[in-house]
Amino acid sequence: MTKQRNRNCLYSIIAAMALAMMTTLNALAQTITTKSPVIDCGQVIYRNPVTAQFELVNEGGGSFMIKGVETSCGCTKVNYPKGPISENKPFIISVTYDARMMGHFEKYIDVYTSGASLPYTLTLKGVVVEQIQGYQGEYKYMLGKLKADKNEILFDDVNMGDNPTDEIHVVNSTGDMATPVLAQLPEYLQVEVSPSSIAPGGTGVIKFTLESRKLQEYGLQQASIYLLQRPGDRIGREKEIRMEAILLPSFQKMSEQQLVYAPKLKVSDTVLDLGAFEGKKKKKGTILLENVGRRELEISTIQMFTPGITVELPNTKIPPGESVKLKITADKKELKGIRQQPKILMITNDPRSPKVIITVDIRE
Repeated sequence: MTKQRNRNCLYSIIAAMALAMMTTLNALAQTITTKSPVIDCGQVIYRNPVTAQFELVNEGGGSFMIKGVETSCGCTKVNYPKGPISENKPFIISVTYDARMMGHFEKYIDVYTSGASLPYTLTLKGVVVEQIQGYQGEYKYMLGKLKADKNEILFDDVNMGDNPTDEIHVVNSTGDMATPVLAQLPEYLQVEVSPSSIAPGGTGVIKFTLESRKLQEYGLQQASIYLLQRPGDRIGREKEIRMEAILLPSFQKMSEQQLVYAPKLKVSDTVLDLGAFEGKKKKKGTILLENVGRRELEISTIQMFTPGITVELPNTKIPPGESVKLKITADKKELKGIRQQPKILMITNDPRSPKVIITVDIRE
């Protein structure tokens, strides 16, 4: 009896595994893919329904049928193929939003197919307005074939935990539809392009959100991002967007009593004038850093904005009442061709001056 019971148990396990495998294979056989599961319609005029078409492909192991769809509200209507959809066949699902409520909207469409237990979800979003509000400034820069109002994103003085945003406005100056995408995007940057597709002559906005908690260290963070007209385009220097952020420790929750006993940095000067090289290969100067507070001052980060500048600091921790010399050296050869004025960034635990920038004035 024991052997028979063990056999029955083994058969049950095998049957369960086979059923689970069949279910998994069946779900995989009904794979829907799309390049854009989310479509941002941008600005939509009030009481003017907007329609978006989702382009999908059946990449499963056989044909299937769409059994039905569910929407997050009755304000969204959906049209979809009613017959069998064969393997590797592209198909269109058309979604219309009635735009009868002002403000931002985000609607979900769950697509149920034969043989798949879970739905495939599409998202339609945008903002309903009384009148289209376009960007009124100038588009001075070319990012590939798209014009933009700027080619850099700057997040200055970001406290740890903050999520600041910045925007780039673009216009599609080509004769083709543009579906802008950002390449080589660092994990700490989130991007939203609105609308998702921009018609020839149309405008859009790219919103960047910096997630400061994903940054690795305090101080200057730099990255190069590339704006492509559509997915699959090549990356090139002419499409580059420069991103720069300065991350600071957060002292926002410090009490007045804590501020009284905090460290305090006194800098002899924030501009170091080294004069001209006058035939010398290098020029040197000194900045005095003094702790006039009541707790130990710590300089956690020292960074140079440009090459050609080196620094020496004998001690990054300065006790109350003491000082250290920051020695700065400028190298003529390395500075040659650098247009940006050399700067040194320091991050400290002084809540009143967590960021200190020293500018180096040096001439040929």
